[in-house]
Amino acid sequence: MNKKIAKPTNNDVAWEQLFEDHAILSAISETGFFEIDSLAINKYRESRLMANFEHHANLPKIFKEYDLSILPISRNRYIMGHFDTYFKVNYQPDVEITSFEFPSSIQRINDTNLYSENSALSCAFNTGIIQDLLNNEETFYTVAGRMSTGSFSFGINNKNNTDNSPYHISVNNSQCEIDAGFESESYFLLVEAKLYDVEDFLIRQLYYPYRLWSSKISKKIIPAFMTYSNLNNKFSFFLYEFENILNYNSLRLIAQKDYIIEPENIKRIDILSAFSRITPIAEPIDIPFPQADKFERVVDLLTLLLDRELTKNEIASKYQFDLRQVDYYTNAAKYLGLVDNFFDLSTKEKTFRLTGEGKNLLNQKSKTKILSLIRKILDHEVFYKTFEFTLKNEKVPNNQETCTIISSCNLGISSSTIDRRATTVRRWIEWIWSLFND
Repeated sequence: MNKKIAKPTNNDVAWEQLFEDHAILSAISETGFFEIDSLAINKYRESRLMANFEHHANLPKIFKEYDLSILPISRNRYIMGHFDTYFKVNYQPDVEITSFEFPSSIQRINDTNLYSENSALSCAFNTGIIQDLLNNEETFYTVAGRMSTGSFSFGINNKNNTDNSPYHISVNNSQCEIDAGFESESYFLLVEAKLYDVEDFLIRQLYYPYRLWSSKISKKIIPAFMTYSNLNNKFSFFLYEFENILNYNSLRLIAQKDYIIEPENIKRIDILSAFSRITPIAEPIDIPFPQADKFERVVDLLTLLLDRELTKNEIASKYQFDLRQVDYYTNAAKYLGLVDNFFDLSTKEKTFRLTGEGKNLLNQKSKTKILSLIRKILDHEVFYKTFEFTLKNEKVPNNQETCTIISSCNLGISSSTIDRRATTVRRWIEWIWSLFND
């Protein structure tokens, strides 16, 4: 069977043409790099959309194919080459989680409205999480937003060299953006924030601000990457150091610290009570059975769409999805009745939005939201029967057992498709099972 070829993104198409017109691959082969200004890029598509890829998954196809990256070197100029620009993130499951509560005097921020990076950072500051990160020194929220980097040079690993020797890059008044900077007597914490768990991030988002502020202040600067999950109200902070200020790739993890706001334990009786009131509904028409193994990404998608309606290309650029994954996860959210789509006459594109149920769910407090998500999953016969099996046997069924359950529900899908969908069923039920807390 031929594997379906993913449709190219708007960036894929524009960069393919740009590479051809400017003979970029030949130039990189000869000199090791290629520089281009924003005016040249803008002839194909806006440079602000074409040159900032926060995760490796966001890179255009031609960049991935030839192992290339792009970095800004001034306010309107970029450099491309075989640069090692991303840093992998590994969440350690055994990290102790510290609980914090909202101050009783605060009404504006709570766990039902942390749907922007600013609100999540404000929550972390006002609940004392940031102060805890800085050894409980009195802490101030001192900087955020876009600013000029100033001038500096650095070495970056060149992945095309067998000895991984660095390539030297000079930056002259490029622009960087800081999600938040927090200052105590001894420390300056620079934070890049995301409202979803990540697989990697662009080191530049920490390195350029680090170089800027290293030239301005004498305090110890701590670069940090923060993720906040609306699935479980958990903040994860990854604290780093650059072992060599002149080396882009000298980033080293110092610690991972996890926090949760006003935790509400979900007990077995809560889930069993919800399950006992469910009568499975008919399968939705014209929506494929889910193939979306990471349920937290379904919730991440809802968070993205709360801000505004998005096209497939916009979802791919804002999250660590390729276009095929956008299909998988938007279909999964549609299957649960939390997202729908329409054809936007102004943009001539299919556009995704939250349904009324999706909006209502995101406005619920954590425990209620999670129980609502569980009900939405178990409303469907396959998941209902799989969870029933799990309760009876005190374990999630294996892949073959799950395939048997799916087959018994007469969904009209092929055996090879059933095998692939079984993984999603098991992962979603594993998520529910992991919440049991007697």
